Amino acid sequence: MTAGIYAAKREMKTLLIEKGLPGGYMLLTNSIENYPGFLHISGKDLSGKMEEQMKNAGVEILGADATKIIVEGKIKKVETSEGERQCKSIILAVGGGHKKLEAKGEKEFTGRGVSYCATCDAPFYKGKAVAVIGGGNSAISDALYISDVAKKTYLIHRREALRAEEAKSRELKNKGVEILLNTEVDEILGDRFVNAIKLTDKSSGEAKKLRLDGVFISIGTVPHSELARDAGIHLDEKHYIRVDGNQETNVEGVFAAGDVTGGVLQIATAVGEGCIAALSAYKHVKKPYWS
Repeated sequence: MTAGIYAAKREMKTLLIEKGLPGGYMLLTNSIENYPGFLHISGKDLSGKMEEQMKNAGVEILGADATKIIVEGKIKKVETSEGERQCKSIILAVGGGHKKLEAKGEKEFTGRGVSYCATCDAPFYKGKAVAVIGGGNSAISDALYISDVAKKTYLIHRREALRAEEAKSRELKNKGVEILLNTEVDEILGDRFVNAIKLTDKSSGEAKKLRLDGVFISIGTVPHSELARDAGIHLDEKHYIRVDGNQETNVEGVFAAGDVTGGVLQIATAVGEGCIAALSAYKHVKKPYWS
């Protein structure tokens, strides 16, 4: 959305192709407290403000799924579920998806006790027992949010220490969240719905079963870089799109911004990269841009 705002403000004809709702992963965040200008705002509200600003700048939105990009030559092509679009420059701001735990039972119980979105599904667990899997800021934020409605909340992390901010870790203890460190989730159990998980204490080797009603998996994201890969755009060893300081890929006129490029996965960095990508795209389209 930031790339769209900057591109449109430079009076370029700008199209945002989005198969879902504008905002992406931000929409799943209940509380944002580190974005400049807002002491506290929900992801939905911040996304709504950005979308309004983007539309006001003149960005056209196409509700469609981009299925293929053809990047050879001066005119690029984007094939979508709503037909083909042509352009002089492409900015890939496709974000990432939820990383899977790859535990036995995870796939079978997804939507039946296994969730990847605390903001979406926490209200269904009022008065119940829930486990959050992960050790980063996102996992802790999810555990804090869920603890407001659940009767009992566990935070399970496979390493010996949490990777999140110290203040958030202290808040967990204050809210009564039980933290299980150095613990591996082996299997998610249930009948029609989740009713337990099997765990292994990695330090002692002891296996145990934990009775609960839901499992929230919050172990990070994987980049949605398939479109780039299939078009011959270079990725790094973790499948993030490689970009230079101008957010340009190895293909002239094709740029990338946000979580799909790796680095610090925050709204603030995505906004900054979107700005740079749009200004770089403007220079590419005008070439030379001062003419």
